[in-house]
Amino acid sequence: MNQQEKTRKTRKRILTAAILEFGSKSYDAASINNICESGQISKGLLYHNFKGKDDLYLHCVKICYEQLTDYLLAQPLDPQDPRKNFQQLLDCRQQFFSEHPCYANIFFNAVLQPPKHLVNQLADARRRFNDCAQQFYLDLLGSLTLRDGISRETAMEYVSLCLEAFNGYFRRKADQNGSYQDLIQDHEGKLSRVFDIMLYGLTKEA
Repeated sequence: MNQQEKTRKTRKRILTAAILEFGSKSYDAASINNICESGQISKGLLYHNFKGKDDLYLHCVKICYEQLTDYLLAQPLDPQDPRKNFQQLLDCRQQFFSEHPCYANIFFNAVLQPPKHLVNQLADARRRFNDCAQQFYLDLLGSLTLRDGISRETAMEYVSLCLEAFNGYFRRKADQNGSYQDLIQDHEGKLSRVFDIMLYGLTKEA
């Protein structure tokens, strides 16, 4: 085994242990000591390959978002039915989190309880995911008959504002120290309904 392959395997082993740690705890509760202990990795080896806790956390978040994005993009979609596609993607997202609970914890901690000093780096880590999500939203909006004077871009701004308010609501709930798994389930359970109301309204037309 050459040095490059050895380094690759070492980094993978460290990241596997880090994903288990950050995938079961918040950023604040996770520790380098636990990562080293669970992965049977010396601190010297860890710090030789990564700068520290922040560096490891950002790598884990990046892996989580990349895996989720690849999973969603691999889904067969019907180009003639964006609304059906959108619901399918929401269902697939929930399926992904069900199959990968560590990624679910990492994803929602990054969204609902992000370390304040890493906000900019986290935005970079999820850029590809956000770009893909925005394209899904634009495709969906393009399939709808928008009100006069409302462009897709204006509608997209509205969607972004609503999503930020939705996540802000759950950020406040996350600070109340309830069950985090219940919070995740509540978030995902309400997301589809919120989108439906946001796009199609609260009231019937007369």
